Amino acid sequence: PAFVPAPAPPGLERRERQRISRGLLAIEGRIDLHGLYQAEAHAALVGFLMRARAAGHARVLVVTGKGGEDAYAERGVLRRSVPHWLRGADLRPIVLGFEEAARHHGGAGALYVRLRRR
Repeated sequence: PAFVPAPAPPGLERRERQRISRGLLAIEGRIDLHGLYQAEAHAALVGFLMRARAAGHARVLVVTGKGGEDAYAERGVLRRSVPHWLRGADLRPIVLGFEEAARHHGGAGALYVRLRRR
């Protein structure tokens, strides 16, 4: 049988995103992946999300950054990789949805992640 990728988790509901952006819903955890290699960032993200879910958190912020300023560096490796990881089989039981954060929370360099209930 041909490989069929899993459907992407939905983004946050519009109203929920607005309430997070306005500070009416708390961001219950935050991880900053700046400066980490991909393997380190993946391990840190998985561990963080598992701990956040175990603690009963519903919404967390994942900061990827927008990419390196170095002319020789590949731009935005984590920014491109993290959404793929959040859709992956190892995080599917944990992640309910995600989308780009509001500007004051990091904008294109950060994601709101909604976690499934335990």
